[in-house]
Amino acid sequence: MAMATALVRTAFLVNAAYAESARQHELTPQQGQLLCALMARPYGMGELGAVLRLAKSSLTGLVDRSERNGLVRREQDADDLRAVRVALTPQGTALAEEFYGGTCRRIERLPSTLGAAERATLVALLGRVVRDNEAPARFTEPNEGCSS
Repeated sequence: MAMATALVRTAFLVNAAYAESARQHELTPQQGQLLCALMARPYGMGELGAVLRLAKSSLTGLVDRSERNGLVRREQDADDLRAVRVALTPQGTALAEEFYGGTCRRIERLPSTLGAAERATLVALLGRVVRDNEAPARFTEPNEGCSS
């Protein structure tokens, strides 16, 4: 299989697992991305737009819907009183942790036929591709702050 084919098919597998996890938690995939990004820390709207790669109007709609659902809140930025930051609510934090854990379990089953050494090699190589291409922090390691 060619590199492009393998990566695209892998992306489809991961996206399908991610979407299924979102449906199970009654989220859209975009809401899942928002919650996972905010697990690391609150973000200003500009930063959040860059992380999620969303236009301002799309991001505003996503945050509005998530705020109405009690998952996020807007709070004043202590450093810039004109700006707001978006943070998880307690309900959003609990759902983000459930969603994150369920999504990880679902995605980690994809390479289940690989041995431990093969899985470690795959993680190392994919991690390098992510870092080298500066992939946005849509899905972070909880103890890592912001990665991809």
